[in-house]
Amino acid sequence: MKIFLLFVLSLLFVNCSGEGNSKSRMDVDYAGDLMEYHRLDIYIPDGNKPKYPVVILIYGSAWLRNNQKRNDVSTSIGKALLDAGFAVVAPNHRSSSDAIFPAQINDIKAVIRFVRANAKEYQFNTSFIGITGWSSGGHLSALAGTTGFVTQYKINSASAQLEGNLGKYTNYSSSVDAVVDWFGPTDFLKMDSCGSHLVHNAPDSPESRLIGGPIQENKDKCALANPITYVNSNSPPFLIFHGAADPLVPYCESQMLFDALKRNGVACQFILVPDARHGPGLLEDKYFKIMTDFFTEELMKSNKTACRSN
Repeated sequence: MKIFLLFVLSLLFVNCSGEGNSKSRMDVDYAGDLMEYHRLDIYIPDGNKPKYPVVILIYGSAWLRNNQKRNDVSTSIGKALLDAGFAVVAPNHRSSSDAIFPAQINDIKAVIRFVRANAKEYQFNTSFIGITGWSSGGHLSALAGTTGFVTQYKINSASAQLEGNLGKYTNYSSSVDAVVDWFGPTDFLKMDSCGSHLVHNAPDSPESRLIGGPIQENKDKCALANPITYVNSNSPPFLIFHGAADPLVPYCESQMLFDALKRNGVACQFILVPDARHGPGLLEDKYFKIMTDFFTEELMKSNKTACRSN
């Protein structure tokens, strides 16, 4: 129990909120059901541009929280993105207590569709949509990246409706153009064998709660929740950060994702930071700069592609 509490506190170590500038919009209902866990905040950079490229920012909470969207926006990851000229969309999503997987990725896909459908109202340039998040938010970001064109998937007797039908914009795409994954889990079944200080195989671990049962007794369900399952040559570019001393999500989780992306010819970069832990030593300005440079470079590539297709 002591280690589990440490896990939750570590995931929530950044908790600062700000209303942003006058163009920000708070508590927008992206699903149309009035639920707090289906609300998002929109932050627009200072300036007078007619529209802005978008990055969706997903909080980390071990999938245990459904109302943490104000984390990381006024400082940390969100501020770095705003300062670099990106609109930031910060959504809530259902916790594992609200619903088990795939509810969480269904929510994130509904957010992506909402962004595309409401581009004009919120000054979004949807020729580029990036996604990022840390810990469980990194997991959902990576999963959104590798399942952009996957509606339903079956492994043996287990299946998951990954797209979902949440909200009224189901005719829009839920794909993204680039992913930055900050120390997110991937293969739940290997977390303990990689040396985590938290017992992920326990029936009450965050991963077991997400899946709806002990992970080692639900291996097919774990595979459905694993971003690596869906990696293919059409996956978007990835930038992955992980601390070599992370005691909660061992860095092998990111290494396995990176290796799968490379095998499939996906543009990817893996930055392993010596001595960095689960956030401390990693969520710092110098790494935020690498993130924003990556998104800016991918934005420029998407703009060139758009020009060639016109």
